Amino acid sequence: MTEQIGPTFDAKIDKLDRKGSGLAAVWRENNGYNPKKLKLIIPQTLPGETVRVTVDQPERRKRKAMPDSILEAHPERVVPECPHFEKCGGCVWQHWSYEGQLKQKTEHVKEAVSSEDFDPSLVQDTIGMDDPWHYRNKMEFTFSPDGELGLHEQGNWRKVISLETCLIAGKEMVEATMEVAAWVKQHELKGYNKDLHEGLLRHLMVRQSFATGEMMLAFFATEPPSGNLQKAIDDLVERIGEKFPQVKSLMWMVNTDWADRVQTEETHVLAGRDYIYDEMAGYRFRLWFDTFFQTNPTQAEKLVELALEIGAPKETEKMIDLFCGVGTFSLPFASRVEKLAGIEIVESSIESAKRNAEDNGVSNTYFLAKDAKNGIDQVLESFGNPELLLLDPPRSGAGGKVMRKIGRSGPDRIVYVSCNPESFATDIKELEPFGYTLKMVQPVDLFPNTIHVECVALLIKE
Repeated sequence: MTEQIGPTFDAKIDKLDRKGSGLAAVWRENNGYNPKKLKLIIPQTLPGETVRVTVDQPERRKRKAMPDSILEAHPERVVPECPHFEKCGGCVWQHWSYEGQLKQKTEHVKEAVSSEDFDPSLVQDTIGMDDPWHYRNKMEFTFSPDGELGLHEQGNWRKVISLETCLIAGKEMVEATMEVAAWVKQHELKGYNKDLHEGLLRHLMVRQSFATGEMMLAFFATEPPSGNLQKAIDDLVERIGEKFPQVKSLMWMVNTDWADRVQTEETHVLAGRDYIYDEMAGYRFRLWFDTFFQTNPTQAEKLVELALEIGAPKETEKMIDLFCGVGTFSLPFASRVEKLAGIEIVESSIESAKRNAEDNGVSNTYFLAKDAKNGIDQVLESFGNPELLLLDPPRSGAGGKVMRKIGRSGPDRIVYVSCNPESFATDIKELEPFGYTLKMVQPVDLFPNTIHVECVALLIKE
């Protein structure tokens, strides 16, 4: 007989949390006293659905549990296409029709701007993809201690799901990854054990340019590719070279640090070079293993086009590109303004931006490796106040101090590119005392089947 782990409830999903899981509340028994409310977090459910769920430790005030069954389904519920969906922590919305996802993302952005008293009607419908699959140009896979290669289980960073497929990664990337998995098994190589801090293989990073077709495979391991590994390494180089000639960068990175991050202490180029070429919006970029570049090139080009359209750069204007990265926005804008200054705290990104500008014959740029707050002051002192400013900050946003510096610099137009609607709304609220008005917000879906959404917004100084 199967041991019951707890009571079963029928729960109605009220709304979704910020991780895309359903939220519900039920009343539980309380030893004969008044029932107590139990708040539930139920992944893979949709608003308005009624589900049956079994809860362990129901005496707690809040519990997370998977649904046993769907009693009343949302009309937009669909059958997930990926065999890993129920366990994988990646695509949490594969059970929702794509049209439903887009509507939810639009509503998410509207709620965020409304929370800061902006007009939600300024938010346009989210721009989706014609084909919301195989859109990612970069993936990071993990090796389990027994050498299986895959993705982390949802909510469990110590368990790796052995990869059969990945429906959001580029198809050739998946094929190359499966070849690596077969190579590991053939040579009986061990993965890294995070608890014992022992083992060889930690991660595999795969990135491919959809424009040039060039691919990078980067292994992260605890030992150099020599000694007892030499025979296996020689086989790897040969089979990748034969089966995947598009791999222009095959690298082995040594990482002995306890932190579970994709980083390197030594870089060994096994074949090709240490970077690949990519293209976006008509410009050519060099990408290293740690280069930040938009992971959905199809939608990223739409982001650039939208930013150019609403920013309306003029050849007589000065412009600042804040959090400029490797120049994804800088180069297209620089070709349309008198001069452009890019600011980015990551020095390697600034070096890449300079090199990318040179490679593309863009000579009216100045790139500064500095944090945004101090970088603005330095640029304004030598560069003067800009007519146009674009910022594309990390998920945490730019922050009040940076936004107030932007406001004081007084650009005519501000283009804000955001990957987090909440921090975006908080940031632009700081601009109101400086006379800026929000004119429009255009959400763009760069991450189908996930909760994430990007925005491009325009603010005008009235």
